[in-house]
Amino acid sequence: MASRVTFSQDRCKGCGLCITVCPKHIIFLDKTKTNKRGYHPATVVEMAACIGCANCARMCPDSVIMVERNIEED
Repeated sequence: MASRVTFSQDRCKGCGLCITVCPKHIIFLDKTKTNKRGYHPATVVEMAACIGCANCARMCPDSVIMVERNIEED
């Protein structure tokens, strides 16, 4: 069982608050992408390391992060 974090890429304003609270340091701003609002959205770079704590989702001021815990891995 694992956890999965998804971001609403088009709604993310790249504030970086989720990055500061991630205990595993696996969230980064994707400098290779720009969303329709002109921001670099946050993304998880090593999903397997996610512990599902949901600190990122609680910290997000725009509620663009969803954390799913105990998902079946393919």
